[in-house]
Amino acid sequence: MKLAAGFRADKILLVLIIILQALFSGFYILDFALDVSGIRTVPMSWEYYEIVQAATIVGLVLGVVMGVIMLLNLLRRMREVNSTVLAATGAFHDLMQLKFAQWGLSPSERDVATFTIKGLSNEEIADIRGKSVGTIKSQCNAIYRKAAVTGRAQLISLFIEDLAAPTA
Repeated sequence: MKLAAGFRADKILLVLIIILQALFSGFYILDFALDVSGIRTVPMSWEYYEIVQAATIVGLVLGVVMGVIMLLNLLRRMREVNSTVLAATGAFHDLMQLKFAQWGLSPSERDVATFTIKGLSNEEIADIRGKSVGTIKSQCNAIYRKAAVTGRAQLISLFIEDLAAPTA
């Protein structure tokens, strides 16, 4: 539920509950201080004290209810974000495979391109694949030529542009 100026009703309610709890906490702290110090000369009526306690209980219960609601909303939002991340990861993998097929990359070149996009150096790719650095450089050059780019940065930017492009 939205209100003017972008405030949500649940946020306003939460702020009001916090203010209510702070006020009643202040009341109890002051009451305790007056009792301990002996400053209070006239005892507080039990009716007034009971009203304050009832209002405090309401504030505490509302605080617990709002806490549970906010926790459930946070957990729901986390599930949505996780789903989005998984979808984006799957979309990126699918996009890579589509581009690799369009460029006609060999299985070996696909592996090297994947490692390159993940940010590994030629030396790291060579170690993982058990090949020489020269072989990896040669495969990278073939990948760049087939993708019509001049290097790693342009290769990566091809994917970022496709993922960042608005879908119509």
